[in-house]
Order: sequence, then structure tokens, then C-alpha cells
Amino acid sequence: MNGRRILVQGVLVGVAVAGVAALAHFVAEGPSTVRGAVIMADAVPTRELPLADVEITVVGSTAPMVRSDASGFFTVTIPLRQLVRRGTPLSLSFRHPGYQALELHDVALNKLCIARLTPLPSPSASAPAIAINKNVVVKYSIGATTMVNVGSAVKTFDVVNSGNRPCEEHRPCSPDGRWAAAIGSATLDAGWGNEFRNARASCIAGPCPFTRIENGNFDSPGQTLHVSAITWSDTATFLLAAEVYRPVVTDLTRETHPLIFGRVMTFTLPGTAEGVSIQAEVDKTTIVFPLGPALLLDWADCHMVVNKDQTRVYRCELKAGYRFL
Repeated sequence: MNGRRILVQGVLVGVAVAGVAALAHFVAEGPSTVRGAVIMADAVPTRELPLADVEITVVGSTAPMVRSDASGFFTVTIPLRQLVRRGTPLSLSFRHPGYQALELHDVALNKLCIARLTPLPSPSASAPAIAINKNVVVKYSIGATTMVNVGSAVKTFDVVNSGNRPCEEHRPCSPDGRWAAAIGSATLDAGWGNEFRNARASCIAGPCPFTRIENGNFDSPGQTLHVSAITWSDTATFLLAAEVYRPVVTDLTRETHPLIFGRVMTFTLPGTAEGVSIQAEVDKTTIVFPLGPALLLDWADCHMVVNKDQTRVYRCELKAGYRFL
């Protein structure tokens, strides 16, 4: 009797172990994900632009609905309780106003999913669509720093010495080591926020042939300029001079033309661009539309993507009732 009980318990344990092994084989270790992108279907690949705000759902699943981002990217998480085996195909549904609904079947978890949505034909209406000329201009400004010359600065200084004195143990000495020398220095301050440029120093009086400019920060003076000079003869006078520059920040206005495919226009701007606006001829009237941080336009829905190098990619699709000439 005890032997039969032990045998039954052994069988049950074996079945349980086999079930756990089978479950581990068929079920992912954690929630599975499907990653992909949604783009506009077009016969020309270069016109297959990304689509944002597309609703993506897993057919017959409790997985929450997600939306594609400005670059068209999406990721759908499949709950573990769905008991989805790795590699089991799924069905995804894609919905976006102005585009035909799409269902993709046999979507594999281990592959990238690319969904191409076909634009719906423009609805016919008694009133014609408002025309927007394709000669659209994107305007923006970039802050640029310009150095402006605001004056100059000069200063004289004397280096006192008596000539024809043997150097002996005295320091400093003349370059050949024979005569006792003297060193003097001077400093100029350009003032806060300013900097010196074109700095120079020279001997202007006294026995200049027996003098030398020892050192100075002429290459990159910044706000403060200093110099030292040596004479190994009689007293000599030196002149220190430089131009004073002040940095002035100005806004440079730039323009660019977007690329227009069908009902979508795309343009890129540098990361430092500010005050972005769009100049367009709407129904034969030229109007400047500030884009603003919210990317709001009366006649188009806009999205923006920031690249790794901080450049920005804008995509604007016309709203219903508008068309590009």
C-alpha cells in the first residue's frame, strides 16, 4: 500500500515538473513586446513619411492601446498572463483619422513591425478646399555673438636702470651675461565683460636697442593684459596698447523651405533655432504663423522629433479642408 502511494506521488511530481518545463518553454520569461514603426504608404519609398498618434491595439488581447510617437515608433507590451509563446504570431490593429484602418496578422514578437497606412481620398464637398501655395517659408532666429570694438587702451611704463654696470653676481643680467639689468611690468584691465585684442608692446624711449619684451599674454589676453620688459642699459620707456572689444548677442534671422510630399511638409532646424514661424500664402493671402512650443497651426497638425545631435525634424500634415497648390 505504501509502495503504491509512493508511486502515485512520484508520478504526480513528474507531471508537475513536466508541466513547469513546458510552461517555461512556451511562455516568455516576462512581458513580451512588439516594436515597430508606422509610416504613410506610398509607391515611392522616399515619400513614406512617419505617422504620429496612430492608435495601435493587439487584436483579442487585454494589452493597453498605445500611440506612435512623432517618429512613427511604437512598442506594445503583451502581458505575461496572455501565455504567449515566443514566436507566436499576433494581430495588430492600426487606426488614424484620414487613413484606412489596417490590421496586420502573423506579427512575430522577435521581428520589427512596419505598418503602412494608406491615406483616405479627400472627401468631396460643395465648397472647394482652401488653397495653400507650396512656396512655404520657415523662418527662425539664431542667437549669435559678435565682438564689437568699443575703444582702445594704452599705458606707458618705465624700467629704471643704470647702464654699464657689470652683472657679476647681480640678477637679472643682459642676454650675454655681461651687464646688470632691470625688469619692469605693466597691466591693463579692459573692464568687466570686455576683452583685449591686437595687443602689442614696444620700447618708445631710452636706449631701446638694449631692451627686450620678456613676456606677456598677447595671444589670449582676455579681460586683463600684462607684459614685462627688461633693459640692460639706462632707463627705458615702454608702451602697452590694445583694442577693447565687447561681445554683443544678436539674433540672426534665417529662412528655409520645407519639403512637401502630398499633404505633408517636412523641414529640419538646428537645435539652437528660436522663434520658429511659417510664412504661407493661404487663399491668396500671405500670413506668418508663429509655430510656438505647442506646434499649433490652424491648417496643419505638426509633430517634432529631436535627433541625438539636437537637430529638430518637423512634420506637418494638412487638416481636412486644406490643400497644397
